[in-house]
Amino acid sequence: MAEAPAAPPIALGLDVGGSASRWALAGADGAVFAAGVVAPFSGAMIHSPAGRPHVEAALGELARAVRAAAPGCVLGAVWAGVTGYDAESGPALREAMTAALAAEARRITLLNDVELACRLRFQPGTGCLVYAGTGSIGVFVDASGQCHRVGGRGGLIGDEGSGYWVAKEALARLWRAEDERPGSAAAGVLGRHLFAAIGGSRWDHTRRVLLDASRGEFAQLALAVARAADDADPTALAVLDEAGAALARLARIVLTRFGAMPVAVAGRAAGLHPRLWSALERALPAGVSAQRFEADFAAAAASRAASGPLPLLP
Repeated sequence: MAEAPAAPPIALGLDVGGSASRWALAGADGAVFAAGVVAPFSGAMIHSPAGRPHVEAALGELARAVRAAAPGCVLGAVWAGVTGYDAESGPALREAMTAALAAEARRITLLNDVELACRLRFQPGTGCLVYAGTGSIGVFVDASGQCHRVGGRGGLIGDEGSGYWVAKEALARLWRAEDERPGSAAAGVLGRHLFAAIGGSRWDHTRRVLLDASRGEFAQLALAVARAADDADPTALAVLDEAGAALARLARIVLTRFGAMPVAVAGRAAGLHPRLWSALERALPAGVSAQRFEADFAAAAASRAASGPLPLLP
């Protein structure tokens, strides 16, 4: 009896952020035929005794989802953008990904998630991408394929303009006002929206979120700030103004260092509220406008992976 023909190779696109890991599968023609979401992780977690099992569990979940969507599949190419990925985390993360997906290491293109987004939007040397999600960063891939980054320093000392930063700033200002005017936090518009999202108006409710929420979960509180801005809360509006200006600053630095070029802005926080976007546009250099880049990065990566390697990848 003749053996059944082997399944044709397929391509996997993976976009790992602070809130979720989104994946997509494409056939040899580049058409996406399956997609889904698994647990988030970061490149930095791979070296942590507590973090590595989390990464391996998320990759195991991904592998099961891929097998269910394409039984007997062979991964011919994987393009993965992972938040927190860097040269130090790369080898261990590639090893874990190779083992989980049963893919050849040489077929896995592994990048920081924002560099991948920049390469999906622009040919090398032609544009700057500002990303605002859980964190924030500006990225430019030059004509030689070298990636340059601005910002992206994490919620503790940076990530200005991100969802995490918006939530952190709003809560800090809310509780500073409460110190000065006891009772004002719960009575105000911003407090009403934030405390509804947190689950209570006492300090211990906020403290529990600060201690227990993941970065992605905490960043979701920015949605409550946006709702408060819809209700014309002055503190929420001020935070969104500053967030937009902070994102524009990332673009200005890239343009100052590397010259005039188009600017694209991606990430869910960038679309948080029209007030943020207006502030961003006002703070850009004269004659420079920003374009929203709202592609499904996982799907775009899968489709492009099916056609060959990334251009000028060092």
